[in-house]
Amino acid sequence: MARIVMKFGGTSVADLDRIHNVARHVKREVDAGHDVAVVVSAMSGKTNELVGWVKGMPKATGANSPFFDAREYDAIVASGEQITSGLLAIALQSMGVHARSWQGWQIPIRTDNAHGAARIEEIDGSFLIKRFGEGQVAVVAGFQGLSPDNRISTLGRGGSDTSAVAIAAAVKADRCDIYTDVDGVYTTDPRIEPKARRLSKISFEEMLEMASLGAKVLQVRSVELAMVHGVRTFVRSSFEDPDAPGMCDAINPPGTLICNEDEIVEQQVVTGIAYAKDEAQISLRRLADRPGVSAGIFGPLADAGINVDMIVQNISEDGSRTDMTFTVPSADVGRALAVLETVRDTVGFDAVQHDDGMSKVSVIGIGMRSHAGVAATAFKALAEKAINIRAITTSEIKISILIDGPYTELAVRTLHSVYGLDKH
Repeated sequence: MARIVMKFGGTSVADLDRIHNVARHVKREVDAGHDVAVVVSAMSGKTNELVGWVKGMPKATGANSPFFDAREYDAIVASGEQITSGLLAIALQSMGVHARSWQGWQIPIRTDNAHGAARIEEIDGSFLIKRFGEGQVAVVAGFQGLSPDNRISTLGRGGSDTSAVAIAAAVKADRCDIYTDVDGVYTTDPRIEPKARRLSKISFEEMLEMASLGAKVLQVRSVELAMVHGVRTFVRSSFEDPDAPGMCDAINPPGTLICNEDEIVEQQVVTGIAYAKDEAQISLRRLADRPGVSAGIFGPLADAGINVDMIVQNISEDGSRTDMTFTVPSADVGRALAVLETVRDTVGFDAVQHDDGMSKVSVIGIGMRSHAGVAATAFKALAEKAINIRAITTSEIKISILIDGPYTELAVRTLHSVYGLDKH
């Protein structure tokens, strides 16, 4: 018998038929004798609809916030998960499963006061452990908690994944199963490279890099939380037959296990290739090379909520001037350029240039720590395909390369092949 937290995303609960299918997955684990808690997202598209309703309302007189009153925003958008949790509890009850829906504030999942993007501060697992003792499946609304002002708070993007991992840590679950519309984590996007393979295991660190560099399977915050608390996390498909052989394996069910590095016996040099499109490159020409210049540029950009990624600096031969190049999401180019104009006189640069439509392709693998020549292999392979590299950043377990957007798919397929990831 195991203690399991099962999380189902929006596509998994998109309509009543899919909610009944989810109930079959849950019943399978209950029938196997496991203690089960379930975390659900809103039905697919529902949160966007609710956000749209909020945006369609008139602002209060004198209001400057783009989110209107953040507390009321949270009260509205959190309702999607409340509906799903109730519907799933009813579906389970119809199958003879003792189930009850619970909202984040009833557990309670305590958060900070940052409405719309709150962070979890504490979960007392005793409430859910008591439900296990009563033989109850607790169906918990994800994405939400209780703020210090005693209001509903929402956790922002990826909040339901984060809720599930946090609950798994609080109840000391044996594993946290994240059900989605794919059956695991792949070596790259199968839509680009049909030879992509599903990984049986991937380390927390690698998954963190994959998620932050473009892979859409899991959100970064949930992976960070799982790594900190050592929560063994499985990525599984809710669209597989709930009663198929092996689906109820208590230790290693089908899917991809995200775990500590020491659980992976045979480590690949490269585990996967991730990519992110719609990057933009901004270059500042002939900056004065003096202390405080970088802070004068990136401080105001951070204050404006603009995420800067790759940064490259080139110093002139006499050391008096420098060129600085960095990337931002394409959607933020206009705002970034406006911010830079406000600091032009204080920072001191001659010109600003920018290019849209860039892509960032990343090679990821914990095996890089102990193998030389990984970067050289990538550079040579891309050169042979006449793909120009605009910028490079590296860490201990990843290499990110900025290229022109039209070459994205060719670059992904080329790197996937050159590292042997298409070989079974």
